[in-house]
Amino acid sequence: MTIQTQLFEGKLIRLAPIDHEKDAEVQARWTNDPDFLHALGGEPARPVSPAQMKKKFEAIEKQLEESKNSFYFTIRSLDDNRLLGFVRLDWIEWTHSTGNLRMAIGDAAERGKGYGSEALRLVLRFAFDELNLYRLSAALGEDNPAGLRFFERHGFTQEVRRRQALQRGGKFWDAIHLGLLEDEWRQQNPQEVAR
Repeated sequence: MTIQTQLFEGKLIRLAPIDHEKDAEVQARWTNDPDFLHALGGEPARPVSPAQMKKKFEAIEKQLEESKNSFYFTIRSLDDNRLLGFVRLDWIEWTHSTGNLRMAIGDAAERGKGYGSEALRLVLRFAFDELNLYRLSAALGEDNPAGLRFFERHGFTQEVRRRQALQRGGKFWDAIHLGLLEDEWRQQNPQEVAR
C-alpha cells in the first residue's frame, strides 16, 4: 500500500461511518428479509422500526467506544452515496493479533455486483495493514452457500464445522467457521505492498 492508496475508498464503494438519520430507515427495511437476518447470526429474525434501528446504532457506537476492539463501517456506493451494507471487525484480541469479520449487503438486488468483494478487499487491507492483525475469522451457516463461496473465493479456509448448531426453517444446519491469515492474504494479493 502506498501513500496514494485510498484506505476507505474503492472504484465502486467506500467505507463510511453510520448516518443515524438516513441509515436507520434503510437498514430497518432490510430486517424484513429473514434470509438477510439469518445470514448474520443467531438472533431470531424480526423486523425493527427505524426508531429501534437508531437505538441499535447508538448501542453499536457505544460498544465501539467502550470496548476499543471493534470497528464498524457502512458500505456506500460511490455514485450516489446510498447505503448498501455494512462490515464489522470485532472481538479483536490485540495480544494475539486476531479478529472476527462480519459483513452483509442488505438488498438482495445489490448482491453480485462486486460491492461485497470491494468492501472485503478494503477491510482486509485495513485489518492487516492498518490494525496489524494477523488472523481474521468469519462464521456462517451451512444454509448460506453463497456466503461460504464468497469467503472461500477471497482466500478464507474452512477450519471448524459445528454439526447441526443452527436451527432455521425447521431444519438443523452446520455452523462453519472460516479463517484467513495475513500471509495467505498477501500471497493471494501481491499488489498489496507489505508494511
